[in-house]
Amino acid sequence: MTLLSSSDRKYRRPPRTPLLPQKSDDHSFDAHGSGFDGASASGAVFNLSTTIVGAGIMGLPATVNQLGLIPGLLTIVCVSMLTESSIDMILRFSRASKSSTYSGVAADAFGGLGRNILQACIVVNNLGMLVVYMIIIGDVLSGTWEDGFHHKGVMEEWFGEHWWTTRSALLLFTTVFVFAPLISFKRVNSLRYTSALSVGLAVVFVAITAGVVIVKLMEGKIGMPRLMPKLVNQASFWKLFTTVPVVVTAYICHHNILPIENELKDPTQMKSIVRKSLALCTSVYIATSFFGVVLFGDHTMDDVLANFDGDLGIPYSSLLDDLVRVSYGLHLMLVFPIVFFSLRLSVDGLLFPYAIPIALDDRRFLSITLALMGFILVGASCVPSIWDAFQFTGATAAVSVGFIFPAAITLRNTHGVATKNDRLISWMMIFLAVSTSTVAVTSDIYSFFSVDQGITS
Repeated sequence: MTLLSSSDRKYRRPPRTPLLPQKSDDHSFDAHGSGFDGASASGAVFNLSTTIVGAGIMGLPATVNQLGLIPGLLTIVCVSMLTESSIDMILRFSRASKSSTYSGVAADAFGGLGRNILQACIVVNNLGMLVVYMIIIGDVLSGTWEDGFHHKGVMEEWFGEHWWTTRSALLLFTTVFVFAPLISFKRVNSLRYTSALSVGLAVVFVAITAGVVIVKLMEGKIGMPRLMPKLVNQASFWKLFTTVPVVVTAYICHHNILPIENELKDPTQMKSIVRKSLALCTSVYIATSFFGVVLFGDHTMDDVLANFDGDLGIPYSSLLDDLVRVSYGLHLMLVFPIVFFSLRLSVDGLLFPYAIPIALDDRRFLSITLALMGFILVGASCVPSIWDAFQFTGATAAVSVGFIFPAAITLRNTHGVATKNDRLISWMMIFLAVSTSTVAVTSDIYSFFSVDQGITS
């Protein structure tokens, strides 16, 4: 039995009131449900895969196109391997510290300050992701403006321009009739069926894109994609580093690892669940990036969905465009609640660190839910593009949640479970995270001022 110092103990919740109620001991919470007996491994795979495959997949084709096909696909594989290592660190130190949340593991290593910083990073990352989901859903349903041209959404194409096909009205309807029922669940396992459907919809998107590429290849309408990055000056070289945070963001799922494990019938299966989920998501990412770059080449847009609003050069192009956009719009609607789940827990942990679990306090549950949804709706109308959001959250909060904190916890090694190999990987993760994020932010600032000078000159 590990004894904690008084300074460590005061930052931990009392054993009887964990942040997420345990599946077997918390009978008061089971009263709200219907005899919950633990989540299955298959349900956990779908929930974790849904956490991973969100809006990040839409930015990957543009990322791979910028890096070149070969370096881009290798980057996806490398980030997947580092993600598996960082998740394994979180799982091992959570068991050693007997913590049921990621923030609890951070508190065990770094005290209350570490816990608060991690929770703030999770809040920034998840808020950024949910704002991106809202933006893309709005783009799919009502369209978007780019370079003075209006790309019509599916609702505008089908029903014309009316007050109820405007962006604000459609996002409000989606919030009330889709998001509200799904974000009202108090257990992440309750979302297992919608998670399975969301993964299926992502596969539909990949299958349609692959089918279009195969047809156009057979007709000789597709050229050879660019295999290596196009470097014309020093600025284009440094700009390559801005793509890394986008790939990192596409793999962020660390905030939902322990909530999913806590609800499992057999928690020892979690390592296998993580491997299966990462293998599935990496396959989807590679396929999407490869076929997206082959299909659109240098015309690949930051949000590849925007490429599916014109003639694809094959029969039934308009129908396929609509299928792609609708399937992925529905996918994001089903991803939204599972990311929102961990966001709400993190906000509650920051604001009410010593209160009873939020699932047992209906008033707190409702007030935090309404406040967060209001903020996300406003944010979706203020962020100019998903690329801006990916670069900001990816270069700051995402690398902290995904790499810096797991590595720092491992190097701290308060329970002596880290191996020499763990420490080596941790130093490598910190170096890659800090260096790429610094270069990405610096490159963004340089590009911003370069554009301004070009406009004013």
